[in-house]
Amino acid sequence: MQIAFSKHEGRVPVWVMKLTGNLDASNYASVIAKAQDAYDEGARYLLINLSGVPYISSAGLMALHSVALLFGGYAVKNGAGRPAFRSVNTQNEKVVRQHTKLLSPQSAVEEVLDTVGLKQLLEIHTDLDFALLLFGM
Repeated sequence: MQIAFSKHEGRVPVWVMKLTGNLDASNYASVIAKAQDAYDEGARYLLINLSGVPYISSAGLMALHSVALLFGGYAVKNGAGRPAFRSVNTQNEKVVRQHTKLLSPQSAVEEVLDTVGLKQLLEIHTDLDFALLLFGM
């Protein structure tokens, strides 16, 4: 798994985290840790580019969910697992959705996101510039 960040200026500063490779149990903790590092450096809006991710496991789903909670301002313990995955509720959905979005998941990954309900929590976009415009609204 390769994890790269870029910062884009728009209505608000948005960090784009580009993931390349399978997102699974072998690397999900690294994804959370790198997102935590960006958050600690002041990032508050995150667009996760999934265009280079052909496969996502349940551990990968928990990583995306944990990162979304983190950027929504909720404390996330690395490796929190199922309790963290169940912590989305109607009260925190809106703030999570405002701070984290997904970009261009491959069809197999998007299908999994839909099946587990993350597609309903996190907006999915296919155009980088358009997605960047939506932050801070």
